[in-house]
Amino acid sequence: MHDSLFTPVTLGAIEARNRIALAPMTRGRSDESGMPNALMADYYAQRAGAGLIITEATSISTQGHGWPNAPGIWHDAHAEGWKPVTEEVHAAGGKIVLQLWHMGRIVSSAMLGGEPPLSASATQAPGEAWTYSGKQRYDLARPMTKHEIAKTIADYAAAGRRALNAGFDGVQLHGANGYLIDQFLRDGTNQRTDEYGDSVQNRCRLLREVLEALVAECGAGRVSVRYSPNDGIQGCVDSDPDALFAEAARVAQALELGFVELRDPGADGTFGKAEGVKRSPLVRSIYTGPLMLNADYDAARAEADIVAGRCDAVSFGRPYITNPDLAERIRSGAPLAPNADQGNSWYTRGAEGYTDYPAMAHV
Repeated sequence: MHDSLFTPVTLGAIEARNRIALAPMTRGRSDESGMPNALMADYYAQRAGAGLIITEATSISTQGHGWPNAPGIWHDAHAEGWKPVTEEVHAAGGKIVLQLWHMGRIVSSAMLGGEPPLSASATQAPGEAWTYSGKQRYDLARPMTKHEIAKTIADYAAAGRRALNAGFDGVQLHGANGYLIDQFLRDGTNQRTDEYGDSVQNRCRLLREVLEALVAECGAGRVSVRYSPNDGIQGCVDSDPDALFAEAARVAQALELGFVELRDPGADGTFGKAEGVKRSPLVRSIYTGPLMLNADYDAARAEADIVAGRCDAVSFGRPYITNPDLAERIRSGAPLAPNADQGNSWYTRGAEGYTDYPAMAHV
């Protein structure tokens, strides 16, 4: 029924055995220092039937680390902690890339010793941040200095180097969902007047310089990027998203990245109905490398989009939480377990809601 999903695909330097990817999803099972652990190795190995695993977003620095118990890659010890994860995934026949993350203004000052978070400009996200002491209103961010921008680029490069040392098959830059890179991209959050602000090309400068640094460390074929070309996630808006993401696509094309992943939902996307404009055709017309699409897919729509040439692979998020063998279930036509219990166990610390979902042979 879904033959195209199970044909191999080349994603830059990565040979994936099928076109089903595990999308990056925050799960929060590390400790407060960002250290990965054996439970995380079990989780990813369970899902190694995917053609490619993209890990949960992983902090590149303490300054960019704002989600409780999210993992890190800002220290060599983190790389050592990730090694059992990559080893178990590879032993199960899978491929895995590390998503690199700086949250920018989405980091609460409670996670930064009372200091304000950094962003492109002095803006404040709507809503509340998760902290170890509960939810707190987002803070007014402080604009990054040129020195801090250069330091952040170096942090990304070091994170890419550590990721390869940890055995990852590549890295993905998190350029989506209202985090630091997205904050620089959009004119609603980037009010700078220097070379990192104003024009579309200037607002894409940090994106390009980070990707160039990662390419220098890892090779272009092992570097990818995630964009969310819809509008409004976590208060990040832009006056001309078409022009912006055309330029972002040109950056990926010029650097010959291994692949681009787009979060490209329809009108009923996870973050709300304001996301209804699909920009994957625009990106596809500029970026000629492998394109992966994400958001609210089922197997039938994934197959149809691959057959129609709208993308080369599809990443599945929430269905992979409760179906660790999602690819095998799709291949066999087995029913999927429902995505239940999000509020009670998905973001807690133990195995419940994480590694305790059974494979179909044990259902």
